[in-house]
Amino acid sequence: MTSFDAIVIGGGHNGLVAATTLAKSGRKVLVLEAAGDIGGAARTEEFAPGFRASPAHLLNRLHPEVVKSLELERHGLAFGPIAPSVALSRDGKPLTLHGAYGESLSGASASEAAAWQELRAQLLRYASILKPLLTRRPPDLGNMSLMETSAFAMTGLSLRRLGKEDMRDFLRMLLMNVSDVADEHLEDDRLKGLLAFDATLGSHLGPRSPTSLLGLYYRLAGGIGGQPGAQALPVGGMGAVVASILRAAKTAGVSIRADAPVAKILVEKGRATGVALDSGEEIRARTVVSAINPRSTFLELVGTREIDTGFVRRVNNIRMKGDAAKLHLALDRPPEFSGVDAAGHRGRLVIAPSSDHVERAFNPAKYGEFSPEPVMEITLPSLSDPTLAPSGACVLSAVVQYAPYGLKEGWEAGKPKFLAAIMAQLELYAPGIGKLVRHAELLTPADLEARYRMPGGHWHHGELQADQMMMSRPAFGAAGYDTPVDGLFLCGAGSHPGGGISGVPGLNAARRIIEMRG
Repeated sequence: MTSFDAIVIGGGHNGLVAATTLAKSGRKVLVLEAAGDIGGAARTEEFAPGFRASPAHLLNRLHPEVVKSLELERHGLAFGPIAPSVALSRDGKPLTLHGAYGESLSGASASEAAAWQELRAQLLRYASILKPLLTRRPPDLGNMSLMETSAFAMTGLSLRRLGKEDMRDFLRMLLMNVSDVADEHLEDDRLKGLLAFDATLGSHLGPRSPTSLLGLYYRLAGGIGGQPGAQALPVGGMGAVVASILRAAKTAGVSIRADAPVAKILVEKGRATGVALDSGEEIRARTVVSAINPRSTFLELVGTREIDTGFVRRVNNIRMKGDAAKLHLALDRPPEFSGVDAAGHRGRLVIAPSSDHVERAFNPAKYGEFSPEPVMEITLPSLSDPTLAPSGACVLSAVVQYAPYGLKEGWEAGKPKFLAAIMAQLELYAPGIGKLVRHAELLTPADLEARYRMPGGHWHHGELQADQMMMSRPAFGAAGYDTPVDGLFLCGAGSHPGGGISGVPGLNAARRIIEMRG
């Protein structure tokens, strides 16, 4: 019987990061991926002849420590220029945030630009307080180590250093909604709409929902090249990021098997001892690491007999119904968005003309419906990487918010209607775009679930809200990467700090295993 020191279930980027880190520590590691290709939802795939795209299209969370420890730049990782954020408007006058999340602003009045700089500086200060908590293992409050106690104390010290007024504002704003915060500081609807969209993207929240500001802090705690809030289109598309991690894994000696779905995690006397594949093959290991959804891990692979009923109930109660769809368009040529210059077309273009518009788009989703005026983030990745489309043609990639997983009429009937609503919105901002479309692929949350084995179609593997973060992610009893089953660890997006292409769950889980000598 084949045996390894560690088996990693799932060949997404977090699974590969965990496997590589463990292999570099001297362990014999095997990665098992159910699909035919490695990379999970970060892989680049052909969606029409000659046109390629990825469900993930912007990089803004890949942690510097992951890049450094895996030597990803030596393995081919290269960042494109920082992408501007363009807030589109129906009158054709966009507002643009340049540099690392709006170091400068164009298209707004001088007074609005000054107000934005003041708010931006405040948001970045407050995000920097939370950033260490979002990049290290969440503390076990009942049994904190000296290092965890020290780290918590440093967070408190950072808060004290803000000064009395800033500290009061930090605590006041922590659980506020993003719309109220924007209204306190800004006048321009385009800028407020952009902040509202960024704070709620990927979550089942509207900008007026309590705690929605946390989503903006989460974004600003990320960055590229040490620049907070910055985002970029990686050279070679998102698939190039996975390719660099894969090369690092192979260099470290990780064994990787695709088309190898796991049917069961073997548990003997309360301890994980390996896995059984769909084929019936059994593979033994001292440590099993799951990079897939926590609900699938515990309820399907481990089984409820091996864990107590209280924990089963908590896992069952994880909210993970996705609220975002992904659109890929194969276009005859690059579209022209009204008022947007060449640099803006190479950035991210956001259709969210006001905070109220975003809130109105959210309202139907609460009742299993979609808005006739959806909000979305658009990129044209083939402008930066021509290999993604045939010569002269163009790929449009968009994340469309408020596409409820449980659509009342069902997605089979609803998908054509939702696509028509999206195209109608695009036509308002890029007149004539409909005539350029060779092929359209719309991935609803139900499609994302089926294609990427992602329950609920949620890219965070669970809602990223205040009650499902930190010590409560994914559930009490499994928040620090180790689980109630000895020898079984979690390292996917369902673990702290959540989704996005960061590699942090994978890195932290591997370091926890090494620390425990698993």
